Amino acid sequence: MTRLAIVLLAALMVSAMYLVRVQYDSRRLFTELDRAVAEAHRLETEHGRLEVEKRAAATSLRVETLAKDKLAMRTVTPAVTEYVTSASAVSPVASAPPAQGRTP
Repeated sequence: MTRLAIVLLAALMVSAMYLVRVQYDSRRLFTELDRAVAEAHRLETEHGRLEVEKRAAATSLRVETLAKDKLAMRTVTPAVTEYVTSASAVSPVASAPPAQGRTP
């Protein structure tokens, strides 16, 4: 009978130690999950802030102001417009004089 009691006591001790270990792991994992959720919330908030910032930076008024100030650009007017024609638009064959002495 004493042998059975010792075996049962050992099983009880092992089971209690295992239960403590499982509870410790559960609390540790819950803490990690809570930190991950908080980090995800922080990242979502930062993403929203950056989206608003991006939309504000891409407005046409801001782009025009930066172009004028930093790049020294100006708006297009007919007085400063130069038209460039392509060299391939004028055919060299059409502008050459007709050959002498040949008939088609």
